Amino acid sequence: MQAVIISEDADEKEILSFILRKAGLAVAISSDAKRVLESWTDHPADLMIIAVPEGQVPEKLVEEVRAIAQVPLLMLVESLTEKTFCRLLHQGADAVLRHPVSPQELSAQVSALIRRSNTVPAFVLPTLELDKIALDPSNRTVTLVGENPKRLTRLEFRLLYTLMTNRGQVVPMDILVERVWGYTGEGNEDLVRGLISRLRRKIETNGETDRFIETIPGVGYRFTIDTY
Repeated sequence: MQAVIISEDADEKEILSFILRKAGLAVAISSDAKRVLESWTDHPADLMIIAVPEGQVPEKLVEEVRAIAQVPLLMLVESLTEKTFCRLLHQGADAVLRHPVSPQELSAQVSALIRRSNTVPAFVLPTLELDKIALDPSNRTVTLVGENPKRLTRLEFRLLYTLMTNRGQVVPMDILVERVWGYTGEGNEDLVRGLISRLRRKIETNGETDRFIETIPGVGYRFTIDTY
């Protein structure tokens, strides 16, 4: 799994990276949350940790992250009050820790987030093979006949798996949000459209529109190979 650490302190980034690598994660680091979010489509991660800079509003950071991604999010906040703690959780943070944090506490929280984000182990899911496309859950790759396997992000895999297991059926927006991002309620259409666009760039490489994923305006999406 890939984690991204956002902190303005170089020493802190080094310490946090060491802790996460010991937990078995690949780690990317940055000093700029805005830059990470702007490039999220091309460089997504499975876990995000933000050490909130002094003077910055943590609730605003959570809001900005959730406008782009539903990745597990852990916030490190100095001078953490009960009010701020509750607001961050309501805003969409998955875990909030007082900063500085002990290595043991951080490692335990990261392990808990990983467990929750992988409630169904990939190895128990069958490989899906439909005509000229195959999806392998064991390594999150999709393979088209005559092409090399392509690695999918966690969200891309969940989306394609949901569509392929419902081949020929229209899957509504709100169902996709529930299956892919893990929450119920009114679907975020922009999130779904963005993820569909990323997935199409990986599996519809000849430039044809709706080669596999058909858009049903105002309703949702349908996986089909009839037009292939």
